[in-house]
Amino acid sequence: MCGIAGILALNATAEPPSREALLRMAGALAHRGPDERGLYRDRRAGLAHARLSVVDLQLGQQPLADASGLTWIVFNGEIFNYLELRDRLIVLGHRFRTRSDTEVVLHAYQQWGEAVFERMNGQWALAIWDAVAGRLVLSRDRYGICPLHLCEHGGRLFFASEVKAIFAADVAIPRTFDPAGIDQIFTMWTVVAPQNVFQGIRELPPGHVRVYENGAAREHAFWQPRFPEIPGPDPDRFSGSLDEAVEEVGLALEAATALRIVQADVPVGCYLSGGLDSSLVATLGRRFAGQRFQTFSLRFADAEYDETRFQRLVAAQTGSEHHEVVVSRSDIAEVFPEVIRHTERPILRTAPAPLFLLSSLVRKHGIKVVLTGEGADEMFAGYDLFREGKVRRFWGRQPASTRRAGLLERLYPYLSRSPVRQQALAMQFFGRNIHAHDMPGFAHDTRWRTTSAIKRLFCPDMRAASQRRDAVSELLSTLPAEFPQWSALAQDQYLEIRTLMSGYLLSSQGDRMLMAHSVEGRFPFLDDNVIALANALPDAYKLRGLDEKHVLKRVAAPILPPQIVARKKQPYRAPNALSFFAADAPAYIRDALSEAALRTAGVFDASSVEGLVGKCRARAGDGDMSNSDNMALVGVLSTQLLHQQFVATRPVGATRPDLSIDVDYEHREREFA
Repeated sequence: MCGIAGILALNATAEPPSREALLRMAGALAHRGPDERGLYRDRRAGLAHARLSVVDLQLGQQPLADASGLTWIVFNGEIFNYLELRDRLIVLGHRFRTRSDTEVVLHAYQQWGEAVFERMNGQWALAIWDAVAGRLVLSRDRYGICPLHLCEHGGRLFFASEVKAIFAADVAIPRTFDPAGIDQIFTMWTVVAPQNVFQGIRELPPGHVRVYENGAAREHAFWQPRFPEIPGPDPDRFSGSLDEAVEEVGLALEAATALRIVQADVPVGCYLSGGLDSSLVATLGRRFAGQRFQTFSLRFADAEYDETRFQRLVAAQTGSEHHEVVVSRSDIAEVFPEVIRHTERPILRTAPAPLFLLSSLVRKHGIKVVLTGEGADEMFAGYDLFREGKVRRFWGRQPASTRRAGLLERLYPYLSRSPVRQQALAMQFFGRNIHAHDMPGFAHDTRWRTTSAIKRLFCPDMRAASQRRDAVSELLSTLPAEFPQWSALAQDQYLEIRTLMSGYLLSSQGDRMLMAHSVEGRFPFLDDNVIALANALPDAYKLRGLDEKHVLKRVAAPILPPQIVARKKQPYRAPNALSFFAADAPAYIRDALSEAALRTAGVFDASSVEGLVGKCRARAGDGDMSNSDNMALVGVLSTQLLHQQFVATRPVGATRPDLSIDVDYEHREREFA
């Protein structure tokens, strides 16, 4: 993947995009595209590109134009069915100068218009500028794997893969927190596009296209998740047996994995966590990777989080060239500021930090592309949230039943401070709002309530701003019309995809940590065909009783070690607040949490944070910190660092003069209507 950026004059009085601003934007994205940079500019629009070369290494430079030189594209991502689209376009009379998927997308847009995005199977964020029509088209893939941010200021539109490039473009663009974005983070762990944590910045939602033309903008969704409607027949529902589903899922996943390996002109490696999903992808990937296949794993100095023996078991079976990085609490503390510079939003867990170190390991071994197992839990109901929702709904239909409530004991077995350890407290915690078991968002309610408790630390102004809105109600008001006709599990999956997957897992833990070291992630479980099949499956094929990802386990059983298939689900976790309380903790922690820094940022109450820090420090010795305190400490620290790096200081981009594409039409005599 790469970094894209651009500027569009929204009216006749706006200044043309400046060359220096475009160079700064490309410079701010250099980590996303270290191989080449390119620039296009005319009197109304400018495009910039930072390239990570993966496909057509010799001729794939961007910005890229059609044969007339009048329509230009900057593209970030990969289209895995581009060869199929290319063949169809050749039959229709198109001719190509490169082997890149970028050129195929440009020709496909010229052939099919905005409908082309429905035909594309891949991950992307792109901008197409038609200089004749004066039309700018922006598009983002279905699940938001590739980021795209927008800002309208001073009669111009600024857009970029990352916010730092927008701020680098023009010193006059305001840099301040948006209380609505902060409120979403401390409710749902993430912002939900188009919301952003910065005032005046918006994010193009996944599966959307936005068009600027004739001084106006229009936006629409070209795709959204679909699930079978109940009751009654639905053509989207999979009607085969479980055995048939196992066969079809296996074939679809194998094809998706193969595409993500063969559609690259560089070697492709694989993350290997030791869980079912990455083990399955690594095992399938090995079949198509050629003689040398490299896998990469995280190890933890803390035994509670370490999965080394499972990782090595799969690596040995696949015969991969296996690499490991051992992460300690001090490692997390050391890289945390750089992690936040890349997430560009507060986070409530340190989990992205080890992944930042893992992508560094990948790059050091010369790999630009890795497969991961991301998306499997959302598509095949792997999370405890889905199990919890099922148990609570079952209990809610007979709330007086102690036997039904007793099923709570089967949740969260891996947590040292599991919320189900003490039955009375568990019934009180999970029993709240149990009467609302048929309402949208029911399964997510416990997570959202727990996270929202952190708002007690807000300063008076931020608390007042938070109380003027209801992030959950706002989200639920945007649900698709067919949502009530979906099963309870499908509703839970939709909300998990819309919130945590798109805004956190694929962003803060995904794209941002990978691209921090110029590594592209590819996700077989998020292939269009895999998704369509998974969404069509009966609930019982995914969550059978309380057995999560049942159909995937059946797919994996013949090809993975039995220890992997049989092991209990253990979500990826990392040491949280404990990472910041060592005797030799970095000085930035004290500075960021100081009374002066807290007052300057204007998000948290200094005395409340002082109490939290004291509580965490007192418990650091035995490690007995609550889930709420862990989230709160990480959330406060990450917000403070974000303020230091993006609000108190303006991000900059180095303006390197060496460009592989340098087209400047600002003074072209011909003007287009």
